[in-house]
Amino acid sequence: MINFDDIRTELEEYDSFRDQIITIGRDVIKRSKLVIYALHRNEIENAKALVQELETVRAKLISKIKDTPGLAYEGSFKAATQEYVEAILYYQFVVNGELKDIPGIRSNQFILGMCDLPGELNRRAVYLAGKGKTEEVTKIRDIVEVIYGELLTLNARNNEMRRKIDSVKYELRKLEDLVLSLKLKR
Repeated sequence: MINFDDIRTELEEYDSFRDQIITIGRDVIKRSKLVIYALHRNEIENAKALVQELETVRAKLISKIKDTPGLAYEGSFKAATQEYVEAILYYQFVVNGELKDIPGIRSNQFILGMCDLPGELNRRAVYLAGKGKTEEVTKIRDIVEVIYGELLTLNARNNEMRRKIDSVKYELRKLEDLVLSLKLKR
């Protein structure tokens, strides 16, 4: 006879872990957004502290995935990872002026998170343009151009990745228009 008690127990355990991933994932997303928001306000020290909190919560999320690896493919984990990647890359750019790999992130989730970065860089560029910092705006445009060029070399087979790569193209166009308008004002 089929042991439905074992099946039920296994499914209930999975659901329990999934609920925990959803809860912790929300916290990762929230903290990621707080990091980005602090950086938009140039609150670097606050952002640094928030990144430390974010890393702690992210570690908790990763530890839960180790118990049930299948959850790494669930929407909550993927969304939290993408927000995390976006926040850490934006933090790297604002603080160090460069972008580096983030260890321990699956390639597809890294790419999806990185595709959200140009939107934040565009907001920063508009802010900097208002301050008359044309060279910094141009640097942002150049970085987004490199990102887009590299993304075009990928074999983006799924719709989500193609859609996000297209969004990078639109952010690049906005930045190109911004740089052009700044140069024409000179």
